[in-house]
Amino acid sequence: MAMFSSRKSESEAPAIPEQPNRSSISSQSPGLLSRGVSIKGTVKLRNELMIDCDVEGTINSTGTLTVEEHAFIRGEVRAKSVKLRGKVEGNIFATERCELLAGCTLRGDIEAPRFVVDENATFLGSAKVGTPK
Repeated sequence: MAMFSSRKSESEAPAIPEQPNRSSISSQSPGLLSRGVSIKGTVKLRNELMIDCDVEGTINSTGTLTVEEHAFIRGEVRAKSVKLRGKVEGNIFATERCELLAGCTLRGDIEAPRFVVDENATFLGSAKVGTPK
């Protein structure tokens, strides 16, 4: 039985160095804040997050943020990339891209190197598009 345990630990040993790949696994399946959740305060994240709930406060991300159709965010959003399907009342600062999808509402300003607006998106604010010189 001890020999079986040592064999088992030998077979598990290669799996331990692979654990740092968990971040790539989590980046493949984004986190989700689903309907019924309400957050007041600051949300910070590194990877991809989908929000389909109410957030009052600041969202800071070095990854991709998707604001789903039932989400309502009151506050500033800073992320690498933002896809908006829901509602935001506040400014959005994206370091790569901001996308306003059909059915969304944004009441605030946008700063992003790339900015995409679908038909039937509502945008009340100003936009600074492009990379600063």
